[in-house]
Amino acid sequence: MPATHKPQRRSSCPVNASLEILGDRWSLLIIRDLMLRSYRTYKEFLSSDEGIATNILAERLKRLEAAGIISTSGDAEDRRKVVYRLTAKGIDLAPIIVELILWGAQHEPTGAPPAAIRKMRARREHFLSEIRRNWEEGGTAVFIAGPPKA
Repeated sequence: MPATHKPQRRSSCPVNASLEILGDRWSLLIIRDLMLRSYRTYKEFLSSDEGIATNILAERLKRLEAAGIISTSGDAEDRRKVVYRLTAKGIDLAPIIVELILWGAQHEPTGAPPAAIRKMRARREHFLSEIRRNWEEGGTAVFIAGPPKA
């Protein structure tokens, strides 16, 4: 078995290790879209309100795949199309994404649906288990809607 290459880190701190993988907004937004909006394709990620540039999206998807946060496969109907999915390592980020949403909704003006925020806050563990169950079942549940599809 070949030795796996471990990336050089600035320090051995777990926060540092996490930030070296996830420390930019684009990576976290891609994870949000996979986890809460059930986005699966490059085109869907481009439709997000934040307006990620194509070159940045391509680079972040490669980086997240290399880190084991997402996996890729060919679309069942069109093998030329790549489908993205969170891995077990990626779905383990659900509590962090939910906490970022709750913190942002509490401290900043956002367009987050108030009913979804109330549900997350009041039944956090149940909400997280719904996210995990949807992932385990390969589901397409949308927990927080994105912009309307054109």
